[in-house]
Amino acid sequence: MTACRACGGSLTVTMADLGLQPPSNAFLDPAADPGGERRYPLRAKVCDRCRLVQVDYDVDPRELFGDYVYFSSYSEDWLRHAEEYSRMARARFGLNAASLVVELASNDGYLLKNFVAAGIPALGIDPSDTVAAAAAKIGVPTLVEFFGETIAARLRAEGRQADLIIGNNVLAHVPQLTDFVAGIATLLKPQGTVTIEFPHLLQLIEHVEFDTIYHEHYSYLSLLAIEQVFARAGLRLYDAEELSTHGGSLRIYASRTDRTGLEDSVALRGVRAREAAAGLEDLETYRRFGLRVEECRHSLLEFLAGAKREGRRVAAYGAAAKGNTLMNFCGLTAADIAIVADRNPHKQGKLLPGTHIPVVSPEELLRRRPDYVLILPWNLSAEIMRQLDEVRAWGARFVTPVPLIRIHE
Repeated sequence: MTACRACGGSLTVTMADLGLQPPSNAFLDPAADPGGERRYPLRAKVCDRCRLVQVDYDVDPRELFGDYVYFSSYSEDWLRHAEEYSRMARARFGLNAASLVVELASNDGYLLKNFVAAGIPALGIDPSDTVAAAAAKIGVPTLVEFFGETIAARLRAEGRQADLIIGNNVLAHVPQLTDFVAGIATLLKPQGTVTIEFPHLLQLIEHVEFDTIYHEHYSYLSLLAIEQVFARAGLRLYDAEELSTHGGSLRIYASRTDRTGLEDSVALRGVRAREAAAGLEDLETYRRFGLRVEECRHSLLEFLAGAKREGRRVAAYGAAAKGNTLMNFCGLTAADIAIVADRNPHKQGKLLPGTHIPVVSPEELLRRRPDYVLILPWNLSAEIMRQLDEVRAWGARFVTPVPLIRIHE
């Protein structure tokens, strides 16, 4: 792919080249032939016109999301975040039994269940029948569809326009970004609001969060780029919040451009100013990022080599997509990290893509008593260290890998 998926500009600048990698959630059955594993180029490039960062090789979404193994409900912190959002939204937007809340990429119903419990009609839309089935079990109606303008027009024709549209960590997963945002504009009521959360490109660059680059993330979003996408669809941003989730995220608030009475918030203007000060309009900012990625790789490899020399055993925690990007980029195998533990039973008993490290339960990690526990989903490190606090009893230490190795006391 040589043209920007948002504006058609040229992709001439490489921000990060992470080599050939398997899809980050393509876990393997231990009995499967590893020789049949598919790998694809994983490069993040920058549009020279609108500055949207994006992968330049698109893997078919059906391969990535058909049998999805990420369930939001396995993170306690994320469930708490969802509950807090639902309380805020009900109050701020005056939602009631006559309203309709639609969530795009609603996963297992972890967020919408809060609106349903409050008596507010809700509808989830998600392409994965795996997570949609889990949502249905807790009373969250879910359409198994890839959202876009066609689906939005159908719902609108049925009289189902939304007072609130929610999209948490979905924009990055959308190959047809323009169609997706046009669908939001079609589905939104004239006085409605859409809130979108996404990992903020500014934080990714400042903290070298290159491991959040993987095939499921087609785009890496700045306010600079996303405002242009929304404007072309007839939507305008009016507020923004900076969040701590996923290593630093933005929550943006947008309405239709023909809605009156809204002004840009102080917070929104502040984010624009910080992005400009950080040089997000300058292509050289993106070129420099690759050097810092190499420093991170060297840091992890040096730590693992030192642990091996000292006879120390390293286990990992969290079979997360970001960890798979990191470990495949570093060329790791089970000879470097024997196991990775995860609470998600859908992942246990499988092998990580590319590295073929076995996924086990947290109880098995505790049984093996490693010397170091490498936390791959570093954005959840506080939660994980609480859950596994007993490893300290035998002197084990927690380690986080990004932006450089940190051994926690």
